[in-house]
Amino acid sequence: MPFMSLLKRVRRCILINDKKTKVLHIIEALKKKYPDSLCSLESTTPFELLIATRLSAQCTDKRVNEITPALFKRYKTLDDYANADIKEVEKLVHSCGFYRTKARDIVNMAVMLRDEYDGVLPDTIEELIKLPGVGRKTANIIVGDVFNKPAVVCDTHVIRITNRIGLVNTKVPEKVETALRKILPPEESSDFCHRMVFFGRDTCTARKAHCDICEIAEYCNYKKANEYENN
Repeated sequence: MPFMSLLKRVRRCILINDKKTKVLHIIEALKKKYPDSLCSLESTTPFELLIATRLSAQCTDKRVNEITPALFKRYKTLDDYANADIKEVEKLVHSCGFYRTKARDIVNMAVMLRDEYDGVLPDTIEELIKLPGVGRKTANIIVGDVFNKPAVVCDTHVIRITNRIGLVNTKVPEKVETALRKILPPEESSDFCHRMVFFGRDTCTARKAHCDICEIAEYCNYKKANEYENN
């Protein structure tokens, strides 16, 4: 192997190891700050969580939680959703944005689960993303929260913060997911993402990173860069 290629591989290995070490410290700090790492979307069944997650696209979890009680009261079973009038579903989800597309996806998801999956929710990302309106973010939430499998949910908070910290160097969700899977302990990955969401709402927000009250500032590239610029 040429020397320069070998050197690049060694450097890459060192970088990955450093990130793996750093992320372990971050995980422990976030565990102390957020002992409970539950998904903030409210639901009582796996299919309700699937619906709530679909509704959360381009919408806050708070708004989704205000909408879903009436929706879940009106439709209780998979057949209820599969047989639902899309126009009626549209009215119930109207305030969450993109309501026509979301209502259509909800009904079509139910139809596909009933007709092609015997009413059983798939437990793999590969199968879940075959459902109408289900992308990798939604699929990872279901895999992690319903089936307790390793999952990396790349929402806006996770993408923003992991870039600031220096764990990843891309804004493309699927690439962020791939990069995080390489450094996160599988058994911690789903909870890590839930905690990142809470952290992104109250500390490392989109408008401002509150480094003065940040529990993981010592591991953060963004914080170090600011200190360097100010010295």
